[in-house]
Order: sequence, then structure tokens, then C-alpha cells
Amino acid sequence: MEKNDQHIILKTKDLSIGYKTKKAQNLVASNINIELHKGELVGLVGGNGIGKSTLLRTLTNVQNPLGGEIIIANKNINQFPELDLAKVMSLVLTEKLMSKNLSVFELVALGRQPYTNWVGNLSENDLNIINRAITQTNITDLKLKKCFELSDGQLQKVMIARALAQDTDLIILDEPTTHLDMYHKAYILKLLQRLAKETNKTILFSSHEVDLAIQLCDKLIVMTKENVVSDTPCNLISNGVFDSLFPKDLITFDVKTGTFRVKK
Repeated sequence: MEKNDQHIILKTKDLSIGYKTKKAQNLVASNINIELHKGELVGLVGGNGIGKSTLLRTLTNVQNPLGGEIIIANKNINQFPELDLAKVMSLVLTEKLMSKNLSVFELVALGRQPYTNWVGNLSENDLNIINRAITQTNITDLKLKKCFELSDGQLQKVMIARALAQDTDLIILDEPTTHLDMYHKAYILKLLQRLAKETNKTILFSSHEVDLAIQLCDKLIVMTKENVVSDTPCNLISNGVFDSLFPKDLITFDVKTGTFRVKK
């Protein structure tokens, strides 16, 4: 069955991203046309400095596009008041926590802020959603711990739980595997894959772990100097997109194994 517009969670139309100053405009990428569908795990990959963070900041309304449109839930992103946007899109950023003295439960509970009244009282429904998010991310045993007691991998799971507690159709993560070892990189991305399937939420993340993203994602957004391409990993491999991802003097892409190899 083909996915129709009702299943499109985020869509861009001829999007251009970059930076404006009073004197000039620095274009990072243009003609970006992507569609993210309900229940998909989508990886955003590309070389260092290619503009992945700029694209994520633009998609999340942190910075303005240079041109084009961003449509979320069939509505232009500019039409959302800040509180309403927080009810359709949740973010997991790489920035340090302001207070690691919070307990795991308290941090996850912050995901309910868009829905609570001005004094922040949690209803029974809020508590059920918080506890469900804690269970879904396998952190029940950490519930009463303080955040400063957690490892980087544990803290990343807590941040994902907070995004789940926000109960949005779209979750966007900026490099969720940074500072993690290979096991925990794979664990976090497998967790995101499972959550996308179980919750039917759309999960978009940026990553340098291209090999893992190829194996686990339903769709990839690949940024190169020439363009931004979005498709399934199989189609991207068939079309030779990964051949141009990195300079060929050191790294090549093996089509048969779907992995990158260092030249000997």
C-alpha cells in the first residue's frame, strides 16, 4: 500500500538552508525535497562540516530557512506557536544538561511541560505516559538515580525517554551516539529502530555512523557537496550515492557488503 499525504509527518519543498548576515548570504544547501513518513527511522548522514546540523536546526525552527517551505502535520512550521510546535515535535540535542542533580524520573517528566498547567502539576495521564516512556527505553532500574550518576549511554536513553514522554509524532535527535563506544552506538540506534516500529513515531537522527545507519534505517538523507538525496538504503546503494560521500583517496564504499573500507 502506498503511503499518502496523511502519513507524511514532515515535508520540505525546495528548501534552502544557510546563514544570513547584513552584508551577505552563505548558502549551505538548496533544493532540499524530503518526506518523512509515520513510523520511519530516518538517518541524516554526510561528511564533517557538510551542513547536517544546519539542516536539523532549520527543520526544528531554531534558525530560519533561506528559502522554501517546511511542512509538519500538513501545516507550515511558521504557523505553529512555540507551545503547539512542542506538541508535534520533540528534540534530543547534544548540549550538556543544565542540572544533573535531577532524578531520572524528574528529567523524563520534563517532557510533559507542553501539556501541564503553569504550576506544572502532573495528572494521572501524565504519570502513565512518563512511566510508559521509562519502560519503553528500559531504564526502570535507573528511575530514582540522579543524572550525575549515569554513564553517557544511560543518560542518552533518559533523554530519549523524555522525548517519548513529550508524546509527539516526530522525534529529532542531533548525533545521539556521540561519545559512546561501538556497543552503545549500536544499542542506541537499535533502540531507536525498535521505538519507531513499536510507537509508530517518526524518528530522525543525524549521525557519523553511516554503516550502522545503512543497516538499521528505513530511509536515509544523504548530504554531499552537490546535493541532498533521500531514499531507502538499498536504492541509495544501487544509485551509487555513497561512492561520493567521502574523498576516494582514503575510503571506498563496498557495494556488495554495504560498508566503507579504508584503502590499504
